This record gives sequence, structure tokens and C-alpha cells, in this order.
Amino acid sequence: MPAIAEGEVVTYERTFTESDVREFADLSEDRQPRHLEHDEDGRLMVHGLLTATMPTKIGGDLEVLASHMEFDFRRPVYTGQEVHCRVELTDVAAGEERDEVAADIECTVEGETVLSGAFEGVVLH
Repeated sequence: MPAIAEGEVVTYERTFTESDVREFADLSEDRQPRHLEHDEDGRLMVHGLLTATMPTKIGGDLEVLASHMEFDFRRPVYTGQEVHCRVELTDVAAGEERDEVAADIECTVEGETVLSGAFEGVVLH
């Protein structure tokens, strides 16, 4: 189990591809045209929940078992855009068998917030 501490910030960057979006469309069965047909710039709109896999990846790296997740989708993300995800651990309460964890989430593209939110969960010892 990785050590975690209140105030810790973890980041992750990713650029979603057309293949990522098409595979997620198949997995989620969300096949709206905006996710499968190119826009005027030749891009696909990334599913909001696919973008939300970024903080989920960070939580997984920290071995957090989420009990609550909250996402606000602020702006669309398109294939080819680099997304930066920042998770800040805002509360870590150590326990004998597990630590209670709360975190704030922000994902940005070119400095603009595209997703914000929070999660709570536990890290088992």
C-alpha cells in the first residue's frame, strides 16, 4: 500500500485517441453521434465518463476503495487534446485497519477546467 498524506497532490496526463473513444462507446453502449462522428476539426468528443477514468486511475494507484464520487462536467474534451488531472487529498484520517480518505479533483485542457469533483473512500491496511 502506498503511503498517503493529507495535502498530497497526484497528477496524471493523458491524450484520448479515437480508438479510446470507440472502445468506450462499445463498452458503455453510449453510441451518440457526437462520440462517433468527427466534428469540423476532425475530432471525436470524448465521453464524460471516459474523462472521469483519469481520477479513477489515480485513486486506483493509491489503492482507494471509493465509497462516493462526484463529477461536474464543465466543458467537452476532444480526441487529441492533452488532459491534465490533479487530485488533492484533502482529508486523511488514519485508522487501525483502514484510512478514511477525501480528495478534490480537477481536470484541465489548456488551463481550462473540463471536469471537477471529489471522491471519498478508504485505504485498507
